[in-house]
Amino acid sequence: MHRVAVLALDGVIPFELGIPARIFAAAVGSDGEPLYDVVVCTVDGRPVRTDAGFTIAVDHPAGILAAADTIVIPPVHPLEIGPHGQLPEPVAGTLARIPAGTRIVSICTASYLLAAAGLLDGRPATTHWLEADRFQRMFPQVKVDPDVLFVDDGDVLTSAGAASGIDLCLHLVRRDHGSEVANRAARRCVVPPWRDGGQAQYIERPVPPPSAASTAPTRAWALERLPEPMSLAELAAHASMSVRTFTRRFRDEVGLTPGQWLTGQRLERARHLLESSDLPIDLVARQAGFGTGISLRQHFRTSVGVSPAVYRRTFRARNR
Repeated sequence: MHRVAVLALDGVIPFELGIPARIFAAAVGSDGEPLYDVVVCTVDGRPVRTDAGFTIAVDHPAGILAAADTIVIPPVHPLEIGPHGQLPEPVAGTLARIPAGTRIVSICTASYLLAAAGLLDGRPATTHWLEADRFQRMFPQVKVDPDVLFVDDGDVLTSAGAASGIDLCLHLVRRDHGSEVANRAARRCVVPPWRDGGQAQYIERPVPPPSAASTAPTRAWALERLPEPMSLAELAAHASMSVRTFTRRFRDEVGLTPGQWLTGQRLERARHLLESSDLPIDLVARQAGFGTGISLRQHFRTSVGVSPAVYRRTFRARNR
């Protein structure tokens, strides 16, 4: 069983602390067997205070991190990091002892802890959008993307603010066991299996006029027609907007361009078909809206990192 260790530091935020146990515990196999074992530890095994006015006790010291397959670090408040990115010695020592190759995950501003430990040097990462500018100034060696809900860089993953930790944990379940298991876990937790767009949609902006139309009906219309070719002009016409207005409003609402969103939806459709059917790759491509197997392979390699055939061999077998 895959062991997930959650490191609770002094000042931990309770909501994010509870996300890994809730999501990974909901991930079960076809016979209901648990797929993850989630344990919580502190640096020395002693209770830690939260930022919500109460203290939590745990069963383990940080020594269990050595046996973990995945380590999740929730955010803390206030962040005790020096002006030059120095970590308190107990925390620095704990992070330094994590075995190489262990999958490490930060939720929200816990990305500061990974960056201060040198674990994000030269890597792409994200954090809460309110902290992105400060984070980039403090850690210029990190490639910060302030618009996304999470960044998967293989063995190190970072998420944006608060609930994006749910998105990232579901992504890990999907990466480990496929969409069917992740979607089932999401239903058990009563959360969407994925959210459109990035955290750009949550950044404070001037409220649009009450008469401003939404692109939501056009998104629903497009989802019903994924196998069909759709141009930006056709999408804008369905929304009764000019292309320029539609593109601007779409980005404001979703955090992506219409083309990026449409490609993402088609990739999700393709992943589902690859996992749940034996359809030939070319037919999967047509039903997902990519037209040809060549186009599907190109998009799949760019987004997922493997070919559709390799993805199917991995996840189709797990879902049987």
